[in-house]
Amino acid sequence: MQENKLRVAMPTDRYEELYRSWRWEVPERFNIAAACCGRWATDRSRFALYWEDESGASAAYSFWDIQQRANRLSNALAALGVGRGDRVAIVLPQRPETAIAYIAIFQMGAIALPLSHLFGPDALEYRLAHAEASVAIVEPTTIASVWAVRDRLPHLRHLIGVGGAREAGVLAWETLLERASRDFAPADTAAEDPCLIIYTSGTTGPPKGALKPHRVLIGNVPGFVYSHDFFPRPGDIFWSPADWAWTGGLMDALLPSWYFGMPILGFRGRFDPERAYDLIERYGVRNAFLFPTALKLMMKAVPAPREKYDLRLRTVMSAGEAVGTAVIEWARAQLGVTVNEMFGQTEMNYVVGNCQEAWPVKPGSIGRPYPGHRVAILDENGNEAKPGELGEIAVHRFFQGERDPVHFLEYWKNPQATRDKYLGDWGLTGDQGRMDEDGYLWYQGRSDDVIKSAGYRIGPAEIESCLVRHPAVANAAVIGKPDEVRGQIVKAYVVLQPGFTPSAQLVEDIQNHVRGRLAPYEYPREIEFIDALPMTTTGKVQRKELRKREEARRSQKG
Repeated sequence: MQENKLRVAMPTDRYEELYRSWRWEVPERFNIAAACCGRWATDRSRFALYWEDESGASAAYSFWDIQQRANRLSNALAALGVGRGDRVAIVLPQRPETAIAYIAIFQMGAIALPLSHLFGPDALEYRLAHAEASVAIVEPTTIASVWAVRDRLPHLRHLIGVGGAREAGVLAWETLLERASRDFAPADTAAEDPCLIIYTSGTTGPPKGALKPHRVLIGNVPGFVYSHDFFPRPGDIFWSPADWAWTGGLMDALLPSWYFGMPILGFRGRFDPERAYDLIERYGVRNAFLFPTALKLMMKAVPAPREKYDLRLRTVMSAGEAVGTAVIEWARAQLGVTVNEMFGQTEMNYVVGNCQEAWPVKPGSIGRPYPGHRVAILDENGNEAKPGELGEIAVHRFFQGERDPVHFLEYWKNPQATRDKYLGDWGLTGDQGRMDEDGYLWYQGRSDDVIKSAGYRIGPAEIESCLVRHPAVANAAVIGKPDEVRGQIVKAYVVLQPGFTPSAQLVEDIQNHVRGRLAPYEYPREIEFIDALPMTTTGKVQRKELRKREEARRSQKG
């Protein structure tokens, strides 16, 4: 259907029609590499990847280019002894070799183990040892951390260095590919076969490796299509700063773009808001996945971007934290797009969200369950909560009698954690939320982020969104601080905008700002100014680190 016809014909709210008519069609045999690259590679003019880095280096690759290099890498890995089910670690940032490695590993029937290029030696050692990776692909920024622990990794037989990563005993990527054949017969894999391990960090215990099958990409498709207002459209080109080592960058950007044979922009370098605008302008980016933190930084850095940049954005999806009404209103006014918020997690990704072309967006809500997914709020007894009640967001294994392909297989070598993840057929997310009468979900933070104060259960997201609307606040995080009278009080950690200095008067002004907009029990009774919030590599605020800070202070006083 042509874009103009779709826009004209679009009713105000098509949600029920789309949701009820959805049916899963998951083939028995399926391989992500064939779906995302192989089937497009016959057209040598079809571009897959535009790429550049901070130094100004740039490159462009067609699907044929990617496939040829992936075939060579598959053959090279096979010659090193990698077989079906073996784990190959990818310790790289956004760069062409990262994408090529995924395709090569998937089409072999092996298992990709993406690891953030920001991980230090200890983080890498645990994951490489636990997954028993036999090969690791590294670059100059990551080789030292892997090399530092290699002697303690008996399963790690080979290191492959890209981009000039050179040490004695490290195999050169370029040499391996040059010597390998570009003809490769892909493995015949079932949709249920494992292909990916992504480690997730919980609040307690070591990270858990979520083992994912090839079919999960199919499970991601409806959310991706709707969150980008019926992706793809002619001329669409995608970009996200999200690391391709994480679910957000891999399953919400790179692979679904390629599933539809559409190009994506990759950038190797730190996120900078003005550079983000520049990339979007120069490459004509039409679709973007931007974390709420990134959007806030862009909003503060250049409040009126279309006065400075020629932007052609068609869609923006955001996830990871609550976006908040302030950012949504700014994006509508200044970017010309309605941010489609989305919710998911590594184990069950892309399950809830918005699609402003198909149903109304309620600012502050993370949206409705996407077609194909049955999602509910469960109370403390495991029953579906009434509209408006706070509970845990859960995703059912079945949708209209069919298995939902979005679910992961298991936690690698951790059967107890796998069992604990489910309550019957409900997959537990560990995230708190409410569902209103119209079926929209309102995210309230991680279960351990919920503040219990004087009998009230308070989610931090709404308060943080309100705080950011104050002109002096650049960013904010809210936690519950132990209190003898109330159990907990609301405490806010605030990063100030340039030009503002901490003062008792500013604390009072910010408190009044929140008190006048939210419930009386939600305003922060204590505010602490901080230079920067602790963040994960995926751009999420680490509230648990702020809680640890409070616990340490209490211990010192005790």
